[in-house]
Amino acid sequence: MTNDGYLNAYRKSVAEHGSGFGATLWASPRTQHLRFEVFKQMCAMGGKRVLDAGCSRGDFAAYLLGEGVVFERYVGVDALVDVIEFAQGRGLAGCEFHAGDFVASPRLMRIGDPQVVCISGALNTMSDGQVKGVLEAAWEAAGQSLLFNFLSDRAGSGAPQQAEPARRLDTMGLMDWALKRTPRVAMRQDYFPNGHDATIMMGK
Repeated sequence: MTNDGYLNAYRKSVAEHGSGFGATLWASPRTQHLRFEVFKQMCAMGGKRVLDAGCSRGDFAAYLLGEGVVFERYVGVDALVDVIEFAQGRGLAGCEFHAGDFVASPRLMRIGDPQVVCISGALNTMSDGQVKGVLEAAWEAAGQSLLFNFLSDRAGSGAPQQAEPARRLDTMGLMDWALKRTPRVAMRQDYFPNGHDATIMMGK
């Protein structure tokens, strides 16, 4: 059985905030939207089948629709039923949301035969082994592109300190992992002061 301790912080947050913004564990809507904007800049999603692994309340889907991105199909997956029910109730056009733990059940990332798989913020509470397992499954599931972000261990000294369970991941190790699977890799770490966060895009 998978050790799902990576969900504990989210469970606690949902217990405290319900399905409000606080359940996402993002610092603010502004920093959440900035990460979403980077995804949108790095990968054209219009007309595509998109899967959002760790979708929480469906905020990325709402962001894309608000930006005029019309996708063929949008599937969100998250382990916490409360936030999935909130997302389902938002009435977001072309979107569907499923409750399930994609770490324990990687096949969930294949729902809807996605062309683009996105993982935003969901990796930072996982072990290195869990991160690699999720990324392998996501890469296999993606028909065209995989995008993921994470807290960079190559951030400058002025970047915010991270308290458990969030942690900084091995940026160069993840780049090496990506480049061993495809030469079509882009990486950005310029959108927050001091390189606090990084995003990698892989294309097939």
